[in-house]
Parts: sequence; structure tokens; C-alpha cells
Amino acid sequence: MMYGCQQNLISPDKQLKAILEFICSESHKLTNCGIYYARQLYFKTYKIIGKFDLEKEYKSNKHYQVLYSQAAQKILRSVAESFKSFKE
Repeated sequence: MMYGCQQNLISPDKQLKAILEFICSESHKLTNCGIYYARQLYFKTYKIIGKFDLEKEYKSNKHYQVLYSQAAQKILRSVAESFKSFKE
């Protein structure tokens, strides 16, 4: 699957800038949590994480909960897809 990138130039005020930085920071932290868990599972059991396993594991995680659920799910699914493609 190929993803495109689109640049959007905005001029945020201080409040919007703080919100955007917070959302980006939380999504990055959630990605790191997912990668850590998937790596630990792989190193200990040599199993690749399933597409929905990370979501089940991180539903109660604070980084997961502050994001919209669809965004958080997409982040964790992309981590799982990355590990699957690594194995192949």
C-alpha cells in the first residue's frame, strides 16, 4: 500500500499550536508503545503481533485514550502491519 503526503501550511494561534503539538506528541508516544510491545513479543515468543492485538492491549493506555479512537486504532494497526511486512 502506498501512502501520499500532503503539506498544508497553516498559521495557528498559540492555543491551536499547543493542541496540535499535544496530539502529535501523543500519537508518537502511542506508536512507540506499540513498537515496544510488538518487539518484546517477537523477541520472547518469535510471534508477530496480530492486526487487532495491539488495540486490545492498549485500550486502557493514556496515550490511546486522549486520541480519537479511529486515529489511535490506525496508529496501532500501522505498527502491526510494519511488523508483519518485516517478517515477510
